[in-house]
Amino acid sequence: MMKHLFAISALISTAVCANDSTGYVATGGVQYLKNTEIQMLSEDLFISKKIITVDYQFKNLSHKDVTETVLFPLPKIENFFESDFADTERLLKSFKVQVNGKSIQPEMHVRTFIQKDQQSSPVDTTAMFKQCGFTEKDMFNPWSRQDYEYETFEAKLRHCKNPELQKLLPKDPNEVISWSSQVIYSWKQNFKANSITYVKHQYTPLVGGSVALYPEEDVKTYCMDQNFKAGLRKAKSQQAPYQALGYILTTGANWAKPIQNFKLTIERDAGELVSFCWAGEVKKISATRFQMIEKNFVPKQDLDIIFVSRR
Repeated sequence: MMKHLFAISALISTAVCANDSTGYVATGGVQYLKNTEIQMLSEDLFISKKIITVDYQFKNLSHKDVTETVLFPLPKIENFFESDFADTERLLKSFKVQVNGKSIQPEMHVRTFIQKDQQSSPVDTTAMFKQCGFTEKDMFNPWSRQDYEYETFEAKLRHCKNPELQKLLPKDPNEVISWSSQVIYSWKQNFKANSITYVKHQYTPLVGGSVALYPEEDVKTYCMDQNFKAGLRKAKSQQAPYQALGYILTTGANWAKPIQNFKLTIERDAGELVSFCWAGEVKKISATRFQMIEKNFVPKQDLDIIFVSRR
């Protein structure tokens, strides 16, 4: 049986889901708030390729009721995609929220972004797109994948008179305009004074992957140590197909105090190898499950997980 080194590394996150964070959806972009009155008392997170479930306990530390907008951001999805891209529709349909045992229907927001180059940060272009005639359906297209007429979107952007948008577009008229779409769920949540609020999420994650694994390229992202590489060689899976998913943990640091009780369980399929980065102790609790338990936890990095089948 393989042993894994779960160490801190500088991740370029491909995370696909996220911790709750308070904030608001503003015209200039999504803003996260550092909440000084609400503590994430506990988080019980279960991650597998089939399902992700998260159980939270939030405690209002004040003597008055507090109402906040809670945000749940999904990842940015590019407007161009391969035919075998992860099932975005299934994720959206599977997303469920319960508060104190009762199901609620969160509001969905769609935002667009353009990243001019690899050295630049993505720019929120939602307002610009709307000024250029993009409908909510148009901006949602990277998720719905129903409209393959890229020329229509290209023409709208190229002919738009917004000067700020034009600065972000490629100067070469033949170069493809790369933009992305993000879905953000939000809901107003009342936290009763000196009380605990129970929130639960459940959804099917976006699972990506590739036809061939190249450990030398992915070693830092997934903290592949020598034992993991030895397991790949033994299983003759050095260039095997693999699957991967991610989870945004760092937004869980936006609450009043560290997470008092944090538990993360990761499940692999039988006959799979798994690797990911973790700074603390990792326990194998069954043939297919690994568990991490932390006290007073402050998430400082996101999580990327790779699954490789033994041939």
